[in-house]
Amino acid sequence: MWGLVRLLLAWLGGWGCMGRLAAPARAWAGSRGGPGPVLLRNRRSWVWNQFFVIEEYAGPEPVLIGKLHSDVDRGEGRTKYLLTGEGAGTVFVIDEATGNIHVTKSLDREEKAQYVLLAQAVDRASNRPLEPPSEFIIKVQDINDNPPIFPLGPYHATVPEMSNVGTSVIQVTAHDADDPSYGNSAKLVYTVLDGLPFFSVDPQTGVVRTAIPNMDRETQEEFLVVIQAKDMGGHVGGLSGSTTVTVTLSDVNDNPPKFPQSLYQFSVVETAGPGTLVGRLRAQDPDLGDNALMAYSILDGEGSEAFSISTDSQGRDGLLAVRKPLDFETRRSYSFRVEATNTLIDPAYLRRGPFKDVASVRVAVQDAPEPPAFTQAAYHLAVPENKAPGTLVGRVSAADLDSSASPIRYSILPHSDPERCFSIKPEDGTIRTVVPLDREARIWHNLTVLATELAPHGPPVCKWPSRSWTRMTTLPSWLSPTTPSCVILQPPAS
Repeated sequence: MWGLVRLLLAWLGGWGCMGRLAAPARAWAGSRGGPGPVLLRNRRSWVWNQFFVIEEYAGPEPVLIGKLHSDVDRGEGRTKYLLTGEGAGTVFVIDEATGNIHVTKSLDREEKAQYVLLAQAVDRASNRPLEPPSEFIIKVQDINDNPPIFPLGPYHATVPEMSNVGTSVIQVTAHDADDPSYGNSAKLVYTVLDGLPFFSVDPQTGVVRTAIPNMDRETQEEFLVVIQAKDMGGHVGGLSGSTTVTVTLSDVNDNPPKFPQSLYQFSVVETAGPGTLVGRLRAQDPDLGDNALMAYSILDGEGSEAFSISTDSQGRDGLLAVRKPLDFETRRSYSFRVEATNTLIDPAYLRRGPFKDVASVRVAVQDAPEPPAFTQAAYHLAVPENKAPGTLVGRVSAADLDSSASPIRYSILPHSDPERCFSIKPEDGTIRTVVPLDREARIWHNLTVLATELAPHGPPVCKWPSRSWTRMTTLPSWLSPTTPSCVILQPPAS
């Protein structure tokens, strides 16, 4: 009997399934016609316990996966085999007479890995149990039918430029729905399909690392790396899946500022007041953000006295401005040096410095048309009373600061001499009386004299006026004209 059982199991093993003997202490006495369970031989009547079926197996007819047999079955046709449980009657069917179990359709282990069923042998005529119900399992055996997938892909990662070789960038993880406990169907190996020689991947963990030193963001900022995961330990015939990793190099301060030219030339009119913008300088720095911020300074003393330089609100440009009043007639140009320096310096990259640069600056002061200037702001003159018309009172003088050759013309503003008591020679500023003056009637005369620069090589057109105040006193006729008789007073309000 046991030889027949073993032969049966060997035959079933050819179908990819096997039975396992158990050793229970009881048998069902009803199979011998007794009143109930009694102690019998030290072995179980059922010769099966577990079956296997290969997933995805499909054929034109139902596939035999195993056979149930009880040793109470004498082959007389009196025994009927029943099957209940998961998939009984639909997925699995049993031949009532022989106990053969067939699977009727293709199974997917990833949907359901095993089925639990109950088998029982009963008397065909009376349906009386010949054996107690016994549970057994049909396991779906895995095949490599699922490629690896990256559920979190595509990936994005950032790593600082100039990172050392082996710097960790990101870890990618693939999943394989096949059975990890059976064969190599779910044993994955990672490789780089695209992204060499810049990046590598650990074949077991999926950690992506830098593979070359000194990757420069200013040369290439972004890399597209393709990572493959292949099952069957990476061997030929394995299934594979891939994902992309977009790696962005973040900026570090590895570039010093550099002026694009060695000399900057500007011009500013002499009348520009303090704070007037003269020009902009920009040292180029290919770094980003705070790594490109700069401070500017004037190195030479003569430049820092007349001009100042500051950084604009963006931290990139140097703003050159007038610091004190300029005078074309005193100094016509300034030459000095300007330095641009990074404000944030990373000690790790000092070897790539120095993080500063110097350029020369020349500022030309432009002449501005200026009004003539009197030699005195106020003149105090005296003349005896009762002198004949045409008596000389004195002379005022003005000069053109821009050009000594420019002609000057003088005139008395009418509102300052409403009685027209005085005249002035337009060419030289000589003031004379027009009528006799009476000291008892009026002691002081306040005149406003206008000096006008004429346009060169043209008609006498007023170009720039300038004023001076002349205050005169009338001396009594008995007083010597050489005797001082006036005091210095402030000029009247215009």
